[in-house]
Amino acid sequence: MLAVTAASAQAAPGADKSAASADALTKTVSGLDSELFDAFNHCDTPGELQKHAGYLAKRLEFYHDKGGVTWTRAAYLANTQKNVCGHFRRELVPGSLEIFPIKDFGAIEQGWHKFCDLKTDQCFGEAQFLIVWRHRAGKWEATRIFSYGHRAIVSK
Repeated sequence: MLAVTAASAQAAPGADKSAASADALTKTVSGLDSELFDAFNHCDTPGELQKHAGYLAKRLEFYHDKGGVTWTRAAYLANTQKNVCGHFRRELVPGSLEIFPIKDFGAIEQGWHKFCDLKTDQCFGEAQFLIVWRHRAGKWEATRIFSYGHRAIVSK
């Protein structure tokens, strides 16, 4: 059934435009992910936590299966400064990223990420994530972030 749907989409008028639009969205959101988490990973450097904040909606909701829910950007940033900055970095698991458009709103980004200790450079945990991005007035911002299914990475 999936092959038939894919073949039909290729033959449908406007399919090339739709594919180009999906490619552009994927490029945009994967770029946002890189920028968001580059600032996150360097949040102990002056100005980087504020840069990270610039990608987040003021009324951000952050859902973490181990840590619970954080209801605002300010609370999320306080937790990030206390628990992340100078301690570990986040890495996107290559090949895991998927992007889905949300009509008249933005996009959903989902994938896997892992967390690595800054002192030992050893990755110790991984989890799935989902970010809801809103595009409004020419600006993208994360409105909801979910990080779940956390588990230890067992050394081989």
